[in-house]
Amino acid sequence: MLTLPQVRLAVIGLGYVGLPLAVEFGKHREVLGFDINTTRIEALRAGHDATLEVDDADLRSASGLRFTADATELAACNVFIVTVPTPIDEHKRPDLTPLIKASETVGRVLKRGDVVIYESTVYPGATEEDCVPVLERLSGLKFNADFFAGYSPERINPGDKEHRVTTIKKVTSGSTPEVGELVDALYRQIITAGTHKAESIRVAEAAKVIENTQRDLNIALINELAIIFNKMGIDTEAVLKAAGTKWNFLPFRPGLVGGHCIGVDPYYLTHKAQAIGYHPEIILAGRRLNDGMGAYVVSQLVKAMLKRRIQVEGSRVLVMGLTFKENCPDLRNTRVVDIVRELADYGIAVDVFDPWVSADEALHEYGISPVDEPASHAYDAIVLAVAHEQFRELGAERIRALGKPQHVLYDLKYLLPAGEADLRL
Repeated sequence: MLTLPQVRLAVIGLGYVGLPLAVEFGKHREVLGFDINTTRIEALRAGHDATLEVDDADLRSASGLRFTADATELAACNVFIVTVPTPIDEHKRPDLTPLIKASETVGRVLKRGDVVIYESTVYPGATEEDCVPVLERLSGLKFNADFFAGYSPERINPGDKEHRVTTIKKVTSGSTPEVGELVDALYRQIITAGTHKAESIRVAEAAKVIENTQRDLNIALINELAIIFNKMGIDTEAVLKAAGTKWNFLPFRPGLVGGHCIGVDPYYLTHKAQAIGYHPEIILAGRRLNDGMGAYVVSQLVKAMLKRRIQVEGSRVLVMGLTFKENCPDLRNTRVVDIVRELADYGIAVDVFDPWVSADEALHEYGISPVDEPASHAYDAIVLAVAHEQFRELGAERIRALGKPQHVLYDLKYLLPAGEADLRL
């Protein structure tokens, strides 16, 4: 069994999760950071992280970290942390392709005594039922006799400069008690917030997948309340502020639910539930409601335009913000695209403005070409879809200056004070 000083660490996948983790470990030990994206590797070697999760100075401070796109170099390592995405496909089914391919890469270099730790969000059982067989097949080794596994779910919050990888408590687990202790000790080297060693890999997997399922359902409830209050002519934000004066009222707000976690993880849990013969009604109901919010927003906007006798077909609308959350360039599973596509279905010309996004990435992922600068006095409606700080600093007057004399301003994110927008969610 490996001891902590013997660990030669590799991090597989250097995105929003893997890079911050590799950097923190790289401040304490030698780490090999691997990614199949050669452009990404070249940028990291040059000292820049395009995701902006790690600043250039912090990247330079990880003196033990080096980068490679050459999988053969992984053979020198004996502990592998896999941090690849786990998306859903167009039918909202779990897509384990990145995870399986990463397992194949590790399996080809796996040796006796090695440990493979997964951080990717999965359904309970995926590590041992889906990933371990790949490792066994590619390596010819036997699980828990020749090699071992661990699971420590990521808790990265993109764009959050306060809750960082080291300051968020880490759940850990291992396929044997001894491996569990090794995995926990390894993460304790960098996690100042402490660790929680789960009883098993399946417990750790389940804990992760319900974290975001719980948030998804809470937001779905608030979204449904917002729809009800809108029909009653009651300001939802005012209601939530009043209710929030009670000590145990949870401070959720309505909105679009996208990103790499909240809008995805519940489908991993419901997939597994259905596979074992249970239909998860509440979780799927919450997902349906949240997935429908883009269409609801557009229906409200169109009604407001018609009331002002603004011709809908052929009109021009500015959508401010494209990322899935504020103050970060992350476009993964952004639900702002639902608004853009729904508007286009009405025959509306849509301009998207977001100073945080890569235009090339937006075009590649969604076929959207954001404008460099929105035109003045040009829009029949403006939708504040993401609460970027730049938009907050503009204020209502300068945002309204982008609209025609007769226009509708829809503030989805309560970015402006009450009364300064025509519509709020």
